[in-house]
Parts: sequence; structure tokens; C-alpha cells
Amino acid sequence: MGSTLRILGLDPALRVTGYGAIELRAGRLRLIEAGVLTPAAALPLERRLCELHDALRVVIAATMPDVVVIEELYTTYRNPSTAILMAHARGVLCLACAQAGLPVETLAHSRVKRALVGSGAASKDQVARMVGRLLGLRAPVHPYDVSDALGLALAYANLTEHAIA
Repeated sequence: MGSTLRILGLDPALRVTGYGAIELRAGRLRLIEAGVLTPAAALPLERRLCELHDALRVVIAATMPDVVVIEELYTTYRNPSTAILMAHARGVLCLACAQAGLPVETLAHSRVKRALVGSGAASKDQVARMVGRLLGLRAPVHPYDVSDALGLALAYANLTEHAIA
């Protein structure tokens, strides 16, 4: 396989959004960049959303992904207000992607865990260890916001025709 695919994974949240960009070239994985987006918690909701949007636009410009993979919104939250805040965050993240002309794919967290670890009930630590192993890193990836984002990108690569060997 001679083509190159850059994938940006996003683990959305209003307080801390994890992101991780990988490149898949000729069946080999390479970490491009990973980190967190943290809007100022003291700001009103609309300003925090604006900060999150603007920060993702900077990441997109720096990493130049071909596709963005974002965690699917699930409905098992104990507190419905958490789901609403996450939906706000996902909305502005999707908007930034659309403005950049990028396709957005969604994956459920259980599907990511199955793709990486073999079990939809895998722990965050198991995911972090597997992410580190797949990317050839010496240690598990932390914080979990970042390992979850990279896990989304890796799972997408594994679940598409760009399967990891």
C-alpha cells in the first residue's frame, strides 16, 4: 500500500477534549501529535465553546488530517446535563471539521475497545497500553483523554480498508 492516511481522533468534552493525530503509510503507523484542548472553565459556556472551536482549528491546521474520528455520543449518562454539555462540545468540534472540509466519522467507545483490545469492556488503562504499543511508544499514553483520542484514530485505521497489519 503506497497511500498515506492521516487520521485525527477526538475524545470530546467541554472541560478537556483529547486529540491525537496519526499517520498510516504503507501499513506503518506514526504519531504526529497529541494533546488536550482545555477551554477556560471560568468562562461562560458560549466562550468556552468558542475557545474549543478555535483550538481545534489550530490543531487541524497543524496536523492536516484526511479524516476526523470522534467518539459517538452515548445515552447512558447518569446525569443528563453531562450528555448535553458533551453534545455542545461535539457540535463545535464537528463544525470546525466541516469548516475545514473534513469528513467526520463516529465510533462508539465499546467498538474502539473491541478493535484495540478485543473486549468492549476493556479498561482505560488497557486502551492506553495498547495505544502505546501500537505506536511504538515506551509507555502507555496519558492522560486518558489523549489515549482515548488516539484509540479512536487507531480503531478507525483498523476497522477500515486501511487495516493495521
